[in-house]
Amino acid sequence: MICIDIADKALADLDDGFRFYERREHGLGEYFAISLRADIEGLKSTAGIHRQTYRNFHRLLSKNFPWAVFYIITETGVTVVSVTDCRREPRWIRKHLDS
Repeated sequence: MICIDIADKALADLDDGFRFYERREHGLGEYFAISLRADIEGLKSTAGIHRQTYRNFHRLLSKNFPWAVFYIITETGVTVVSVTDCRREPRWIRKHLDS
């Protein structure tokens, strides 16, 4: 079984997304959180099949939201580095990944 580690930055990204959608409609933030967590959980069986779009980061596109899960493959499993809104400027996303 693949071990999934979620970096603090990715957890903060998930919190930001939750708040963004919750402000739009009550309950939508919870749906966002559940959906993205399911996408991340799916990495246990799909890690490594996603395209490397920047450096060594693989990008999993969310099934229900215009967000991407960026992760790297490690010796012990997968580390989710960032969960990012794909509507952002690509330059911002690269900078966010590098920070």
